[in-house]
Amino acid sequence: MTTQFLTDDRGQRVAVVIPIADYESLMEDVADPAAVAERRDDNRISLNELKEQLTADGLLPR
Repeated sequence: MTTQFLTDDRGQRVAVVIPIADYESLMEDVADPAAVAERRDDNRISLNELKEQLTADGLLPR
């Protein structure tokens, strides 16, 4: 990762510049746990129930 730092007039680091690909990867790492936390209280069903629903909806073969 090529990292660049922006500094103020005293040489103190105030910002960082990273490649877009690295930024996107970091954002995915942040988004995944956030999505899990948002869905923490959602109703849950078993894998078999999910398969039955998908089959009934025509999304899985019988």
